[in-house]
Amino acid sequence: MARESWGSRLGFVLTTAGFAVGLGNIWRFPYLVGENGGGAFLLVYVAFAVLIGIPLMTAEISLGRRSGLTPIAGMERLTGSKTSPWNLIGWFGVLAAVLISAYYVMLLAWLVAYLVKIVRGVSMGATPAETRASYEAFIATPGPIIAYSALVILFMALIVRRGLAGGIERLAKLLMPLLVILLAGLAIRGLTYPGARAGLTWYLQPDFSALNASSILAALGQAFFSIGIGMAVAFGFGSYLSKRGDVPGNAAIVVLFDTGVAFVAGLVIFPALFAFGMDPDQGPGLLFVTMTALFEQMPGGAIFGTAFFFLLLVAGLTSQIAMFEVLIASAMDSLGLERKRAVTLGAIVSFLICAPVVLSQGPWSQVRILGMDLFDFANRVSGDYLLAIGGLLILLYVIFVWKWRAFREETNVGSSRITVGAAWGPFIRFIIPIAVTLILLGGFGLIG
Repeated sequence: MARESWGSRLGFVLTTAGFAVGLGNIWRFPYLVGENGGGAFLLVYVAFAVLIGIPLMTAEISLGRRSGLTPIAGMERLTGSKTSPWNLIGWFGVLAAVLISAYYVMLLAWLVAYLVKIVRGVSMGATPAETRASYEAFIATPGPIIAYSALVILFMALIVRRGLAGGIERLAKLLMPLLVILLAGLAIRGLTYPGARAGLTWYLQPDFSALNASSILAALGQAFFSIGIGMAVAFGFGSYLSKRGDVPGNAAIVVLFDTGVAFVAGLVIFPALFAFGMDPDQGPGLLFVTMTALFEQMPGGAIFGTAFFFLLLVAGLTSQIAMFEVLIASAMDSLGLERKRAVTLGAIVSFLICAPVVLSQGPWSQVRILGMDLFDFANRVSGDYLLAIGGLLILLYVIFVWKWRAFREETNVGSSRITVGAAWGPFIRFIIPIAVTLILLGGFGLIG
């Protein structure tokens, strides 16, 4: 049976960008900006995304193209062994995707529930304190969230069951332009509120006195997490590319698109917060607490809130479906399953690993692993450890096994305007491995 391939370059770029653009851009990035002083953090983040994100994304996509298979089977093909330590690149990537999916589906279920509440006109509190109380009561009631999670998984399964070009690629061509239109419209509307200029100034004007080592490490980690390095997806999507596909050019487009979405998300959120006298440094509660309270106060808040949560849902779905596609393709490559059977099995497993995470916010809140509930554990292990380790292993493979010269020559096959040049060498061989090591040390609490 012939292996599937992308229907077009546009399909690959939009689908990979859809994976990269997720809740990390529109939820995690704004609250980190809020916690770390605004414009200076933004500037450092953009620099890291370009200087580190593009080479890393290029390396992972190129490795996938070279193998022609999804991460686990692909690394076994490249190493010629099922026991090579380099196969951990595939295993860590797939494990990270599984753990992230465990809580990402739950977050999508929350978004669906909030979207339904806003459309129905259900108030969740006029002040941040009232909204927080409503939010905590909401997440502690698992029944509706489990039901919404099942709907999210069913939708994912229906899309991925249709195959690469007919499923996720077709969906990305529909949803990614919609995401851009929604994001631009919300940003323009947010900038029109009286007092929004103060928020715009705070967001765009760098105040380097607000930066410290912890802030810089947070910007580095966010660039890494948002782009999705080490999560198996870029590797898997790269495996569907033809040998003449433009790897560095496509990687640059994806990273710049991802960074641009995060930047515009800040234009949506911070001017509106300042216009209505709310603090930007609300941490992870910025989305479900602060922004929800904001919608209660602003004129036309129901319309703005509906569009905002629908935007988040679109961004989250494109990301999660991309992870699900690669996990299904991995089962097909490694276990020899045909697509429909792999999708059915994957949907069942996804529900079984998601349900305990949902319950960990309510009835199972006392279940702890290393002092963390199941949600925090999955988030911490995947985001702080597995992604960084996977990214570092990819770099070490390029440096010590593939070798710089061979990597450069092979990756540049099919490239056009953007190529892996000599200037990339110090970044790939020295600067980026050090940066990724710092992320890993920060995850273990050894620095920062």
